[in-house]
Amino acid sequence: MSVWDSIRYAVAAVLMSIGAFFFLVGTLGLLRFPDFYSRTHGATKCDTVGAGSILGGLALLRGFEPDVLKIVAIASLVLLTSPTAGHALARAAYRTGLRPWTRRIEGGGQT
Repeated sequence: MSVWDSIRYAVAAVLMSIGAFFFLVGTLGLLRFPDFYSRTHGATKCDTVGAGSILGGLALLRGFEPDVLKIVAIASLVLLTSPTAGHALARAAYRTGLRPWTRRIEGGGQT
C-alpha cells in the first residue's frame, strides 16, 4: 500500500465521518427543533451534507472505476433534489398559512 493510498483512505474516512456527524445532528434537529420550518432545515442539511459527504468518501474509496460514475450520479441527484424539495415544502407550508414559530419574551414582544 502506497502513501497515496493511505492519504486517500484517510480523506475518505474523514468525509464519511463528517457525513455521519451531519446525519446525527440532522436527526437530533428533527427531534428537538420547535416547528416545521426549522425541522425542514435540519432534514435538508442532513440529506445534503450528510449524504453528499458519505457518497464523496465512497467515490474516493472506489478510485477510478465504472462504479464511481453511479456514485457521482446519485450524489449529484441528492445534492440537487434535497434542497429543492425542502424549499418547496417550506413554501407550500407558508402559503397554506402555517406561520413560523417565534419565541415570546417577557413584556409581550417577540424576538
